[in-house]
Amino acid sequence: QAGRIKIVDGIVRVYQPSEEAADGDDAEFELELGQPDFQTFVHDFKSMLAFSVHGPVKSFCYRRLRYLELRYQMHELLNETKELAAQRGVPHRDFYNVRKVDTHIHAASSMNEKHMLRFIKRKMRRSPDEEVCIADGRPMSLQEVFESLDVTAHDLSVDILDMHADRNTFHRFDKFNLKYNPIGQSRLREIFLKSDNHIKGRYYAEVLKEVISDLEESKYQMAEMRLSVYGKSAEEWNQLATWAVDNNLCSSNVRWLIQVPRLFNLYCERGIVASFEELLSNIFMPLFEATLNPEKHPNIHRFLTQVAGFDSVDDESKPEATLSKHLVQPPQWINTRNPPYAYYLFYMHANITALNNLRLRRGMNVFTLRPHCGESGPVQHLAAAYLLADNISHGLLLRKVPALQYLYYLAQIGVAMSPLSNNSLF
Repeated sequence: QAGRIKIVDGIVRVYQPSEEAADGDDAEFELELGQPDFQTFVHDFKSMLAFSVHGPVKSFCYRRLRYLELRYQMHELLNETKELAAQRGVPHRDFYNVRKVDTHIHAASSMNEKHMLRFIKRKMRRSPDEEVCIADGRPMSLQEVFESLDVTAHDLSVDILDMHADRNTFHRFDKFNLKYNPIGQSRLREIFLKSDNHIKGRYYAEVLKEVISDLEESKYQMAEMRLSVYGKSAEEWNQLATWAVDNNLCSSNVRWLIQVPRLFNLYCERGIVASFEELLSNIFMPLFEATLNPEKHPNIHRFLTQVAGFDSVDDESKPEATLSKHLVQPPQWINTRNPPYAYYLFYMHANITALNNLRLRRGMNVFTLRPHCGESGPVQHLAAAYLLADNISHGLLLRKVPALQYLYYLAQIGVAMSPLSNNSLF
């Protein structure tokens, strides 16, 4: 039985008709999907913060981490040559033909600068008269767009494209994000690197298919590319899934990770969403509907088979409110102040937990929660992620909190490091 879904206090609930109900009776019961309790989370979160700054705990954890590091160094000294010999003894395997997986790559930056440059030049040469956007109420061709920028195909170079992070992005998250704009122009990003534009994301799909083709040709390289769902509309999932399915962006070498930017305050200021619950509803309700009724949402259902998990992204160094049990629930969060990081993460975790339990009942794939965490900002984010996340991206600040670092080791919570990105930012 398909059942009925409803979002209650920020968490999606699933109700099914009772088999014991009399004919014509609409009695129903709620499926138990293991949703956690917010007050319990806040209590545990506060406890984590308290003992992570407790002196004896810090000393013990620091000494244990030091011991583990030295023990590993001793292992290296004693066994390095044996491991190298064993590695060389494996037939048909070396660095180039062992399988490698990049778990943190944004789809919009999955191609290198030279690849993007060649693609743009090819489009300017072959399709200069194609309508690619609407400006001031009238359609513009690709050639007109570049003429308005006073740039020709001959002029374009990697330096003019300027999509590579450099010293100017250091401690400037805003400038780092602007590097996604070819020639610093948001209009070009919309044309070439967006899935919901005037040409229905065709250019974006074409360049991604070239990247995927390169991965398939190399055979041993895999990637987990990130696409964004913002929560501004309930139609986002259908649009994204239709784009992916129609353009056949499916490969055994690629899986997708959905990143959700923490931008509720901007959407609320602009009147796009009325409450935080509406944002959560836009993100998760379509997924529950596609799980309960896959035949009614075939594109979303098919796309979700290629999705590995979810990420929560934004600049962690932004000031935020303190998490407490007195914070209002998502339906009442209607002001333009952004919820705290841990608040976002809890409601993502709660809904993903319920969704996973529902999908397990139906024999479908499940998702992980792997947020950006510990890249900058307060170390409290790491405590929240320890309680809620399957693993995290970055985790640089763990080095400052030995108690949490040791807990991450004990719980074997993975940390995906991005050295080049981090060195360009922090």
